[in-house]
Amino acid sequence: MARYHIETYGCTSNRGESREIERRLRDAGHHQVEGPEQADVAILNTCTVVEKTERNMLRRAEELADETADLFITGCMALAQGEEFAGAGIDGQVLHWDEVPDAVTNGECPTTTPDAEPILEGVIGILPIARGCMSDCSYCITKQATGKIDSPPIEENVEKARALVHAGAKEIRITGQDTGVYGWDTGERTLHELLERICAIDGDFRVRVGMANPKGVHGIREELADVFAENDKLYNFLHAPVQSGSNDVLGDMRRQHQVGEYVEVVETFDSTLEYWTLSTDFIVGFPTETERDHEQSMALLRETRPEKLNVTRFSKRPGTDAAEMKGLGGTVKKERSKAMSDLKLEIVGEAYEEMVGEVREDVLVVEDGTADSVKCRDGAYRQIIVQNAGDHGIEIGDFIDLEITGQNTVYAFGEPL
Repeated sequence: MARYHIETYGCTSNRGESREIERRLRDAGHHQVEGPEQADVAILNTCTVVEKTERNMLRRAEELADETADLFITGCMALAQGEEFAGAGIDGQVLHWDEVPDAVTNGECPTTTPDAEPILEGVIGILPIARGCMSDCSYCITKQATGKIDSPPIEENVEKARALVHAGAKEIRITGQDTGVYGWDTGERTLHELLERICAIDGDFRVRVGMANPKGVHGIREELADVFAENDKLYNFLHAPVQSGSNDVLGDMRRQHQVGEYVEVVETFDSTLEYWTLSTDFIVGFPTETERDHEQSMALLRETRPEKLNVTRFSKRPGTDAAEMKGLGGTVKKERSKAMSDLKLEIVGEAYEEMVGEVREDVLVVEDGTADSVKCRDGAYRQIIVQNAGDHGIEIGDFIDLEITGQNTVYAFGEPL
């Protein structure tokens, strides 16, 4: 779990984005502290209205970089003039605000509290299906708070899902430290059975499966892919964090899978599903990562081409075994992170560009966007923005048909039909 400090400058939109960042960090078990000197990570949400503001942002970023172990910079100046921070020698990662929560986790599992219960936020229902995991990753502090997997019975989770649907949920997000190992504590691998039961609930809604480590998915990859193919209520979306393309580094990380198992999961979903989204994570600059290891990660990224990718520079967490390792220099981590992030934008941009001109049916409107726009998700959980939603009479929770008219690298634009 990380201690974070966040500062927001500028307009109402920036403040709204910061609130969403904080919500997602809170849901993952991280907690806010009063000042940057007490924090593991600092988040600076920037403004770029005038030149004086830009100078202030650069000065504040430099101060925060000196006061905390990791700095994440987002907001208008970060996205429009990100090179200014690098040019000033500031050791911080420039990210889109939506990428910040994943970067803060440092590749760790999300953390639910012991009394985690389903919650409904708008039309989105959050359903924690279990607590804990079966991993012992050398870099992760989460395991100290969660312990091993504890899976409630399938029927109990189905009833919670049914209650969310009856309360108005149009999207149910299945969460947990590692959804792929649901049921392992009972001697069975039952995630696919749980998903099938939830999809059988009456109502118009969608289901998104949260993070599932490759090892847990590998043993049920065929059954799981079949359940996705047979149930339209399931988003064809899988978040399986590989973390490295090097088996040597995976061993030092004490990840339970090897690269080949991850690739087999991807190949199984590729052969079963015509249209789906692969999401994965890479930790760049782990203490034992060599240049060859990094190139293996880049090669794996090119091979599997995930449509959503979280790139995190390794950061030491207190009390973990990896914190005792001699780390790589900040320059090395920065260069490798930039190389992978550049490749990420190329791959993700191509995926969204391929959507332009196509029609997506039964797209779910899930959240308000900026101004009069709304955020929608298609069947593979790809994000589509509809502008001037009010002019079309579109409301949150609607299912609509869209023609994809453009893209902005990490999301598409759609026009209602």
